[in-house]
Amino acid sequence: MLQLGGSDPDVPPKSLVEDAFLGLKECAVSVVLAVGLVTGVPALGWPSYANASTQAMPDVAMLISGPPIKDPGALLRNALPIDNKAIREVQKPLEDITESLKIAGVKALDSVERNVRQASRAFKQGKSLIISGLAESKKDQGIELLDKLEVGMDELQKLVEDRNRDGVAPKQKELLLYVGGVEEDMVDGFPYEVPEEYQNLPLLKGRATVDMKVKVKDNPNVDECVFRIVLDGYNAPVTAGNFVDLVERHFYDGMEIQRADGFVVQTGDPEGPAEGFIDPSTEKTRTVPLEVMVDGEKAPFYGATLEELGLYKAQVKLPFNAFGTMAMARDEFEDNSASSQVFWLLKESELTPSNSNILDGRYAVFGYVTQNEDYIADLKVGDVIESIQVVSGLDNLANPSYKIAG
Repeated sequence: MLQLGGSDPDVPPKSLVEDAFLGLKECAVSVVLAVGLVTGVPALGWPSYANASTQAMPDVAMLISGPPIKDPGALLRNALPIDNKAIREVQKPLEDITESLKIAGVKALDSVERNVRQASRAFKQGKSLIISGLAESKKDQGIELLDKLEVGMDELQKLVEDRNRDGVAPKQKELLLYVGGVEEDMVDGFPYEVPEEYQNLPLLKGRATVDMKVKVKDNPNVDECVFRIVLDGYNAPVTAGNFVDLVERHFYDGMEIQRADGFVVQTGDPEGPAEGFIDPSTEKTRTVPLEVMVDGEKAPFYGATLEELGLYKAQVKLPFNAFGTMAMARDEFEDNSASSQVFWLLKESELTPSNSNILDGRYAVFGYVTQNEDYIADLKVGDVIESIQVVSGLDNLANPSYKIAG
């Protein structure tokens, strides 16, 4: 199985790390060390951090700034290839309700009420701009969702007026689903061309949702669990397409969880000497390139880490920030060696916030667990993936090789 960080001998002495991270608080060093040791993915490239003067060293101010966005739904909404300020101004205060609800008791509702009023005001002022941003082929669907959103915000306001705190979070979730749907209806087709050398690979040109059913062993509280995962082909079409194609081949069905150490959960290493998927049409391991979309770019970068490209402060579209961030494992020294091994990140990232996480730009993130993500931490080595099934978005898969060879 591909390893990230390897064994202890691969880790530089503590003194070197302390020198490299001079100026960071000791707790920050410990978190960075922990991430470096944990992920069941190839190494983090510690030598590049051994010298405090190297440009690859993350900016200290960035590293400890925050707060990070950790909600997978918010990350997915923000990653959509749209530029419509009006809908974003509705989205943000609705997302802020989550923070408002952290206030104890019914006092939280005063803050929630401000969030709702801000969202409602932004909706009324920007409705025409939102509608004008809808793709022509999806306009009717988008307008229907906007009508539901408008009614739902009135219902949320009523819940607040009735001091019904328990009803707020479910209604907020419903409204954000409408917002996300409207934003997806603003995307008109696939926004860019994948490089020619990868155009014949399975490509996910849009998004897809899968359900992963896991049989849990030796846990009296959980027998089996279904994890819903949203795969983002807008920002990682090659990586997500490869995974969906393997899912349709039932590659992962019956496979065990192969690493679970409190920081990541990993699977995808088939039985036998191969460390990836052997394409029956070529009898060779099918690999995909490292694929990273950066904010402000029209297409992903391929075949190199952001560090190798000199983009030390670039902001990635899909950061390692949510509990259950899904990414590809690869060989430590080969950027384009990912095949079938995947991992889910569990480590909280308070000291490695969005777009400053030391994993960002080094591994290809292509999705987030959006339902039952908290149970991922309960998975253990030996738990069995009973099935992974695509529940929506399969029509976004181009060049599906599973239809050619089983």
